Amino acid sequence: MSKKKICVFIGSRANYSSIKSVMVAIKEHHNLKLQLVLGASSILDRFGKVEDLIRKDGFSPDYIFHNLIEGESPTTMAKSTGLGLMDASMTFDNLNPDMLVVVGDRYEMMSVTLAAAYMNIVIVHTMGGEVTGTIDESIRHAITKFSHIHFPANQDSKERIIKLGEKPEFVFNVGCPRIDLVALELKKNSYQVLANLFQEFGGVGKAFNLESDFLLVSQHSVTTEYGNNRWQIEQTLEALEALNMPVIMLWPNSDAGSDDISSGIRTFREKKRPVWLHLFKNLPTSIYIHLMKATACLVGNSSSGVREGAFIGTPVVNIGTRQNKRLRTKNVVQVGYTSNEILQGIKKQLDHGKYESSNIYGDGNAGTQIAEILSNCNPKIQKKITY
Repeated sequence: MSKKKICVFIGSRANYSSIKSVMVAIKEHHNLKLQLVLGASSILDRFGKVEDLIRKDGFSPDYIFHNLIEGESPTTMAKSTGLGLMDASMTFDNLNPDMLVVVGDRYEMMSVTLAAAYMNIVIVHTMGGEVTGTIDESIRHAITKFSHIHFPANQDSKERIIKLGEKPEFVFNVGCPRIDLVALELKKNSYQVLANLFQEFGGVGKAFNLESDFLLVSQHSVTTEYGNNRWQIEQTLEALEALNMPVIMLWPNSDAGSDDISSGIRTFREKKRPVWLHLFKNLPTSIYIHLMKATACLVGNSSSGVREGAFIGTPVVNIGTRQNKRLRTKNVVQVGYTSNEILQGIKKQLDHGKYESSNIYGDGNAGTQIAEILSNCNPKIQKKITY
């Protein structure tokens, strides 16, 4: 009997960390064959070129396509989605997958979802049913309605997917695959893993002792607040300057408004010359996990603070609307965009320190469960809404 072909599309560094454990499990499963397609920012150097990390981990892409248009505006996001639809349809015509795994809610995922839907490919969706901010909210629920098999990251999301009219027998709460990587990495000593961070990965800025208190910052643009993103990052930088603690900051992703975030950071560095700031374009997921374990506080609006942060017990200051309604535990303090709100939030978390671990996003065994379910699950291609 031939193996079931499972195609995974990765369009960004966040996609990879969200699906790596599933890719490993599919690759190792005796009834499944992994197909890997890369596109959008995952193959571009200025966004860290996660393709290099993927290959280093032993995965070989079957297809790569370029569809990301320069500009990082709402218009270029829409155009990039259109180009991705054309490239994805050609790619799927050649690979002929039985199933397509769609990760989360980013705009590049809409491209492959539409192509697969028109080409009668079973769509598998991970991390659906969640409530957040930005255009991701709309894309996430739209992908849910195109998908045949659902792997929400928690019970709250599972119930929401069913309320959207999806068949309960095809909605599986196995936890978030990103937690699989966290559980595996936390068996190691974080300070030993991070011992040569600055020498190995370079970055921009002065090195410092990671065994002393430092902040980790990951802040992305909010697409539905396009035009305000530069001011938002300037407020964050102002709060960080007031604290004058060592900071490791990651560059933003490719969403509309990311250029404003990047230019705000560059201008701040040129004017202020902050000795406390060290910037990395991209880091392997494993390294990022250990930084979350070692940091005194994670600041920004990355979903990692809500997901991985809950499992690790990382104190998190979540800024603004990007993640403000996502299911969370007490490790997250919600603040607005002003420098004073951010500063007070960080001080509160520094006073509190580490939190207890929570498994609301899974216990670290999602990947193998997803692979096994896919090997046995065969929904009809024609979807019908249920009530």
